[in-house]
Amino acid sequence: MRKIVIGLALAGLGLSMPALAQTSTPAASGYDKAPWWMKEAVITQTGYVRTEIEANRASFSASFLAVGKTADEAQQKAVAQTRALTDALKKLGKDAVRVNTSFSMRVLYEQYRDKEGNRIENQRGDKIEAYQVNMGLDVKVYDVRTLERAYALVLAASPTASQPVYFSLEPDNATKTWLYTEAVKDAARRARQAAEAAGAKLGSVKVIDPTGRACQTDILARGEPSGGQDNAPTTVAYDRVEYASPPPPAMAAPAPGGSAVEQLEAKAAQNAFIQAPPLNELTAQACVVYGLN
Repeated sequence: MRKIVIGLALAGLGLSMPALAQTSTPAASGYDKAPWWMKEAVITQTGYVRTEIEANRASFSASFLAVGKTADEAQQKAVAQTRALTDALKKLGKDAVRVNTSFSMRVLYEQYRDKEGNRIENQRGDKIEAYQVNMGLDVKVYDVRTLERAYALVLAASPTASQPVYFSLEPDNATKTWLYTEAVKDAARRARQAAEAAGAKLGSVKVIDPTGRACQTDILARGEPSGGQDNAPTTVAYDRVEYASPPPPAMAAPAPGGSAVEQLEAKAAQNAFIQAPPLNELTAQACVVYGLN
């Protein structure tokens, strides 16, 4: 009762009693608890795989300038410059080539010179001299077999400016599955050789972790694993699976006086632009935990 009364009196005065010392065992970190598969003799092994695959996507862009006395006239001129080109690109197939267009307009004002001879635009509404339209074409190629033809068509249309071709790789699900399978095979090969070198026999599989984290926990080793020779990826050859699809139609030379699209195709056929897809590196890893006999 005396301690309670003193505590109430101190609380009334705005004071507090010192906290009583308490001893408690700190909670163990989650990394300090061994998983169930660590209760017996095991071997953990990370498998690595590395391969190179040709790029399967390409993109480039071009722009066309047109000037007209009115905004409508400038726009019609820009569309006329690209109409035959867009029609020719559509003939390559919507699944092979896709085109996105962009449009911007700039007002051109009358110019005069000041006393120092500097040219200055008279930016007034009643001093508009012409309109300049910039029509941009962004071309995305999904079938690289049509890349050279699409690129030649764009350059044959005489754009005001063009950008180089950029390649990229978007691996499909079959490629990703193949990489993971090869990484698991590499892990099994490494684990088998390590067990035989230590005089043991490889047991059954305990864990297969495609992220590789099971082989890099704090239970097995402190810190990040070093990138030494043991962690070097195994280079494998990847045979690309080609699906049956008809080849792109050949570009035939049109008869004299053909349509604008045929004339553009004939001009593009005279200029061959070799665009070889580069090789892109792909890597994968997988962790496999085996028991030891």
